[in-house]
Amino acid sequence: MTRPDAGPNTDPWREPVTVAQIPDTGLHREIEASPRERVAMAEVAGLREVVSAHASFDVTPRSGGRVHVGGHVRARVGQTCVVTLDPIENDLDEEVDLVFAPPEQVRQLADLIEQGQDGEDVEVPDPPEAIVNGVIDLGRLATDALFLAIDPYPRKPGAVFEPDVTAPDPEDHPFAALSALQEKPKGKKPKGK
Repeated sequence: MTRPDAGPNTDPWREPVTVAQIPDTGLHREIEASPRERVAMAEVAGLREVVSAHASFDVTPRSGGRVHVGGHVRARVGQTCVVTLDPIENDLDEEVDLVFAPPEQVRQLADLIEQGQDGEDVEVPDPPEAIVNGVIDLGRLATDALFLAIDPYPRKPGAVFEPDVTAPDPEDHPFAALSALQEKPKGKKPKGK
């Protein structure tokens, strides 16, 4: 997942979970973005505002050092209608279902997935995300899911774009002057020439 303007300092919502501390039975996390985190998210995503942002995750260890993260991200975002330019708010609800793996496994698994395709038209699973420095950041995961759910062209309910249509002036075109010259009555040629 990538987000708009992704860079080293664009993690406005941080909720790190240390993989080594995840119990064998897994853990459940409910996280809520603070007002400051919501302002930062709105700035990164180019939104008018993020009114609320909440995520619910189940983090479950798997074999081989992998970790499954599943859950939902729910948010209310303030945007501007692309038709009326009125401020509007939209509710987002994005499901999260990802597997994380140690970095050395990620490339191996991605290669195996590529080899398994062999030009067949079958649904292929995504390669796992990398566990970075032994940590999975649930805040970043929630932020990425929120950014993916944003409608880039939000419309106010019932708003319809109706272009201003005016009938073209038949005399207003690049060759109007030439057309006018052709329509002049032809005069008689003087005699003797």
